[in-house]
Amino acid sequence: MESEIQSAYQEELQRLEHTAAEIDRQLQTLETVPRYYGDDLTEQALDNIRESRRQNLSIAGVEPYFGRLDFQEAGVETPQPLYIGKVGVEDEDTGKLLVIDWRAPVASMFYSFTGGDEKAAYDSPEGLIEGLIYLKRNLVIRKQILQRVVDAYVKGGDNLDVADEFLLYRLGENKDNRLRDIVSTIQAEQDKIIRSAKNTALVIQGVAGSGKTTVALHRLAYLLYQYRENIRAERMIIFAPNSMFLDYISGVLPELGVGGIQQTTFTDWALDLLEQEVQLSDPSERLDTWFAIGPKRPVLDEHAPGRYKGSMHFYRYVEAYLQAFEEGFVPEVAFEAWEGKTLAAATVKEWFYTEYQHYPLAKRRERVVGRIKRWLEMELEKVWDSIKRKDLKKKANARLRTYLKGMPDLTPFGLYKKMFGDAADLPESIVKASVKKFKKKIVDLEDLAPLLLIRNRLHGIDSANMFDHVVIDEAQDFAPFQVALLKEQTRGNSFSILGDLSQGIHAYQGVHAWQEFLELFTEEEQAYFQLDRSYRSTTEIINFANVVLERSGEALTLAVPVFRSGEKVRVAQVAEQDRLQTIVDAVKRLQSGTHTTVAVVARTEEESRDLHAGLLQAGLEATLIHSKQREYKGGLSVLPVYLTKGLEFDAVLITDVDEEHYAHSPQDAKLLYVGCTRALHELWLLYAGTPSPLIADLDEELYTSEL
Repeated sequence: MESEIQSAYQEELQRLEHTAAEIDRQLQTLETVPRYYGDDLTEQALDNIRESRRQNLSIAGVEPYFGRLDFQEAGVETPQPLYIGKVGVEDEDTGKLLVIDWRAPVASMFYSFTGGDEKAAYDSPEGLIEGLIYLKRNLVIRKQILQRVVDAYVKGGDNLDVADEFLLYRLGENKDNRLRDIVSTIQAEQDKIIRSAKNTALVIQGVAGSGKTTVALHRLAYLLYQYRENIRAERMIIFAPNSMFLDYISGVLPELGVGGIQQTTFTDWALDLLEQEVQLSDPSERLDTWFAIGPKRPVLDEHAPGRYKGSMHFYRYVEAYLQAFEEGFVPEVAFEAWEGKTLAAATVKEWFYTEYQHYPLAKRRERVVGRIKRWLEMELEKVWDSIKRKDLKKKANARLRTYLKGMPDLTPFGLYKKMFGDAADLPESIVKASVKKFKKKIVDLEDLAPLLLIRNRLHGIDSANMFDHVVIDEAQDFAPFQVALLKEQTRGNSFSILGDLSQGIHAYQGVHAWQEFLELFTEEEQAYFQLDRSYRSTTEIINFANVVLERSGEALTLAVPVFRSGEKVRVAQVAEQDRLQTIVDAVKRLQSGTHTTVAVVARTEEESRDLHAGLLQAGLEATLIHSKQREYKGGLSVLPVYLTKGLEFDAVLITDVDEEHYAHSPQDAKLLYVGCTRALHELWLLYAGTPSPLIADLDEELYTSEL
């Protein structure tokens, strides 16, 4: 057995040396050709091709490939070794592929084949290709150095779960301050999502650590490869929950050789389109209110502004108001330029509602106003007396200004504000709160989608704001109104909508069931996927977090851990006077090992600031993460629990897990679940006084109280 392993290693070493040498040779040749900055279109195209090859070869130069599949196509005498990498590499002398791009149809078998003697197959442009798999091999290569060779399947061999062994090896690696690609460990259920047809609205329910974010990013790379004639990177967009999360995921697409995709938050995107006409209320005020502890906790009702204004009911209300506004836009009275010279109301209506009906409202107004002015000029030209004409022109222009007040030139915010002023059947509490803020030109997050809908009706949607594909991450915090708005701006309803209802901690604005999104699309346009396996945390951490989630009292999806065992979760009571010193000692202990990222998690932002100050005073280097943060730096971080969502750390220490900070409620259970599932390898929970009912009376198998 040892000799077989050594033989396989030597074989792969020779192959790597040959492939790496060819990559280096091609890269050196390309680097001798200077970039072209002239105006010749042909030369520009050739330069773009060369630059794309340079970038791909640079990626391949670090890690040429990660997998090998020996496949014997039906009708072919011998199996052929296929090497799978992030980008394809061709031997320039022979024209043969040295490395196959992971997105290519044949490469799909590397992810879908899980063993057995049955035929394997893949869809190619020529149709279904069938054959037999003789070998599936995982390889770890770093900077052209072969570090690991693992045979996941050998035809006729024992094949004893070595695929899981390789996955666990990769999952056990420590994390830095960036999310990384998973191209070498994509699982079959993830691959199915990645390779789904373009014109489909995918809704993906994925438990914490199921890889849903990376799956969505890999799907973008796949779509660009598979449909490269029909879509462009700059017409794709990722909506993330906050700027810090965008920074955290910023490395994945470049690692896959993909650039140019828009990455933003819905807030930033909307404010930009609205040309900063309004100011957004400080989001930290709402966060402080919603995540308050003790008796200050808010109660969610059906008239919570975020839920109401984000609903399809409100979407239809705005649509109906806009329709009524348009129908009554042209005054019922004629325009009388001067005595005896009248432009009939029916004529103006004919222009507005018939001749220009395909234009958006603002453009129609512009065209009609221009038409009225031309009519007026023509009528004035018929007046030969110049003094009389001048007098009539002055009078007519004054009357025209009065007449046009009946067709107001409103901005999106102006029309939205008017809607609330006219409102007779909106909840009184929402109208009062809205009008009060609108006087200062301040709006809330839930006002942005309605404002954009009005903007679209006023000015239309230009091609620059039409998307080929939209990714919505942490979608449980998105509103149906937002998705309905984006649906109008997305070709073919091509969406990746991903999130986890178990992490729906922003219930004041998000959805309670995925059906709220699915019903926006026809059955033919949609697909639903569920990812239940968690690849992030150890079995001990997942089992502990699941118990916390079960105590929410809601029917939520529990994570199924990949069997990666580690340290027991530590749950310990500390004396109040020893709290800070215990936290300092725990952090030092966690940092003394192999952990490179450690999070100290508090309940609120105010408590995070106090903790951060205490850690600094104790001589620890730590970064305070707050709601306006735009960058995640790794190392030791201090942050409130609600800002941990979407991030992951080698070790997590959650403070003050007592009955005041984490009550027995669905909201607090989800909050604590989010905090627990950020940890990859170690999870510590500390409390003074009475423990939270979410962690009280736990089975002793789930934790240890030793520090």
